[in-house]
Amino acid sequence: MLEYYREYRSLAHMAFDYEISEPTASRIIKEVETVLIHSGKFSLPGKKALHQEGGIELEYIVIDATECPVQRPKKDNGVATVGRKSVILPKDKL
Repeated sequence: MLEYYREYRSLAHMAFDYEISEPTASRIIKEVETVLIHSGKFSLPGKKALHQEGGIELEYIVIDATECPVQRPKKDNGVATVGRKSVILPKDKL
C-alpha cells in the first residue's frame, strides 16, 4: 500500500508485482484505507474545524507551474532525407 501512495503506481503494476488481479488489489487498498480512517489517526479535520479562527494553523505552499518556451531546432527541408513510402525491397536485399 505504501508503494501505491509514495510511488503513484497503478493498480495494474501493483497487481502484477504481487501476482493478484486488479480488482483484488483495489479491494485490498480500499479495506486498508477504511481501517486507517476508522482508527482516527489518519482523519482530516471537518469543515467546521477549518473555518474556526485559531482552531487549526494552516500552511500554504505556492508552486510556480507556468509554462516555459522550449528551444527547438528550426525546421529545414534540406536537413531531412525524404524517401518514398511505396518502395518495397526484394527479399534478397534485406
